Amino acid sequence: MKQIKLIAETELTDCIEQCILPFWKNHVRQGAFSGQHGVRVSYAWAIPDDCQGTVVISSGRIESLLKYKEVMYDLYQHGLAVFILDHRGQGLSGRMTDNPHHGYVSSFDDYVDDLVYFYEHIVQPNKQGQAALLCHSMGSAIGALTILRHPAMFSCVAFCSPMFGIRPALPDSVASILLWMSDKRAVRRGQKNDFFFGQRDYKPVPFALNKLTHSRIRYDWFRKLYNESPEIQLGGVTGQWLAAAREAMKTIRQRANELKLPVLLLSAGADKVVDNAIQEEVAAKMPHCAFTQIPGAEHELFIESDAYRQPAMESVLRFFFAQL
Repeated sequence: MKQIKLIAETELTDCIEQCILPFWKNHVRQGAFSGQHGVRVSYAWAIPDDCQGTVVISSGRIESLLKYKEVMYDLYQHGLAVFILDHRGQGLSGRMTDNPHHGYVSSFDDYVDDLVYFYEHIVQPNKQGQAALLCHSMGSAIGALTILRHPAMFSCVAFCSPMFGIRPALPDSVASILLWMSDKRAVRRGQKNDFFFGQRDYKPVPFALNKLTHSRIRYDWFRKLYNESPEIQLGGVTGQWLAAAREAMKTIRQRANELKLPVLLLSAGADKVVDNAIQEEVAAKMPHCAFTQIPGAEHELFIESDAYRQPAMESVLRFFFAQL
């Protein structure tokens, strides 16, 4: 069995300076392409010398490839080529509204189109061996829709804290009314797009109030990155994004039985962002799904404390080693 070595929180500060940042500078290539409707989509990739396979990352809402340096380093160090894109409207990719903090998309099909283009034009010409898909949160919805469109594109997929349902879960009738009211409010304000109720521009949440992770050091690194790179900051969601997300999640729940490739679904036991009950429902419909819950973990498994991140990353790596 291949040995797995991950960075401990006690070593992270030194490893960032001595290992992760030099890896990023010397081995990671970055670029961009023009996605659907002319939106710039940024990406990054790295291939180790002794490569055992390829992993494509579909990240979560508000995230940037710059936030995935530790994850990319982990995969690279374990012999896996890694490719990641910033979804349109966030990270280093182009925005689609006048306010760069708007979490906006007109349809999740645009996300899927970008991921397919990324795979066909960037990943496929450079990939080593078979390709696996690693998804977090919103990226899991995008990944699932991509697989439904192209079932043979990836050999396997790992969904981590997948956004197959959002918390708090609202009845469809209530959600529909709120979305209608949000659209009407935007029209009254003379705006084509506007934040949904209670949403706003990017504002860093103090660690003590965060609902994403127990890890102070990883959370502080994440917030420091966003403070130093304001161009990747993103605020709350618009009504349009929420409507598109509802439609995407509905499709996934209805067609989960069509996701016939090997699946690993990691559920964060203390998740306050996405609906774990719906994750279990979707997992039960997928023919070849291994469902694993990390008890006590918050939503962001990739920046969690070692007690939660280590078993999550070990599960992902062992799953990929077995499939690639």
